Amino acid sequence: MNIPSQLIDKFNRQITYVRMSVTDRCDFRCVYCMGEKMTFLPRAQLLTLEELELVGCAFVELGVTKIRLTGGEPLVRKNVLQLFQGLGQLVGLKELVLTTNGSQLVKMAKPLFDAGVKRINISLDTLKPARFQKMTRVGQLENVLLGIDAAIKTGFERIKLNAVILKNRNHDEVTDLVQFAIDQGIDISFIEEMPLGGIDEHDRAEAFYSSDQIRHDLERSFTLIPSTETTTGPSKYYRVAHTDTRVGFISPHSHNFCETCNRVRVTTEGRLLLCLGQEHSVDLRRVIRAHPGDIAPLKQTIVKAMAIKPKGHDFQSDRESQILRYMNVTGG
Repeated sequence: MNIPSQLIDKFNRQITYVRMSVTDRCDFRCVYCMGEKMTFLPRAQLLTLEELELVGCAFVELGVTKIRLTGGEPLVRKNVLQLFQGLGQLVGLKELVLTTNGSQLVKMAKPLFDAGVKRINISLDTLKPARFQKMTRVGQLENVLLGIDAAIKTGFERIKLNAVILKNRNHDEVTDLVQFAIDQGIDISFIEEMPLGGIDEHDRAEAFYSSDQIRHDLERSFTLIPSTETTTGPSKYYRVAHTDTRVGFISPHSHNFCETCNRVRVTTEGRLLLCLGQEHSVDLRRVIRAHPGDIAPLKQTIVKAMAIKPKGHDFQSDRESQILRYMNVTGG
């Protein structure tokens, strides 16, 4: 098979962005992400750090320019820094980025920066300590705020907060969260909850709070200027007038962004997931372990998988979850 230098799916979309989940484990138990009593995958089912680096290398050789490491909480995985260091040296990779809950950044921000991480997204859904503990079940807000401060002082190219907004849980804080981002000189994106995994903490349809509602709330206090800026992800950005802060909206329900999808995901157990909201996937772990250290069969499998990348997801906020896997396995 003649292996191409670019990944093009059957809808003529070029894949340049891969999100790789390095672990399903997390030190939080956020109510929209996982059940309170989770059973985590046996370690033997997870890709090793060396296997994850091989996957990253294969994608970069196929034209991917951006890799985001996610979890669970990626920074709780033992020795994960070696993966960042390995990926950070790949020729052709323009952006190595991270999504984290911020709990480990006080000690990890500088080593991550030195490893080549360009940007960090930090999950922050509330600025109220008691509410934070309720939404994360076990987390402490102060640790995350200290982590944000450490990341800012380290000097990453860009830091962005990610906030999942739920009606009657934290929708009343959107203005405060934007003001916090402005005060810190960083960006923020608001995310509509995605129906992944069965949860019993709230009714997803009743808790749904759309990007349009959030933007309407914000426009009472801020002037939002539409922007054409992009980080090659799904956020639609606005500039906050007279500040350096951008506000993004990730709207899988209210403003579907599938037509321009340039992304695929690799789950923590090595499944190449062609769409967050569909079950189309390919087992990369099987290929890797059948051909140890051989990148060619891995690249061939990835190229062939483009044929089954669907046109879009099937998320509907008024229906029960159609996807049984939890977000911590998929990668945030």
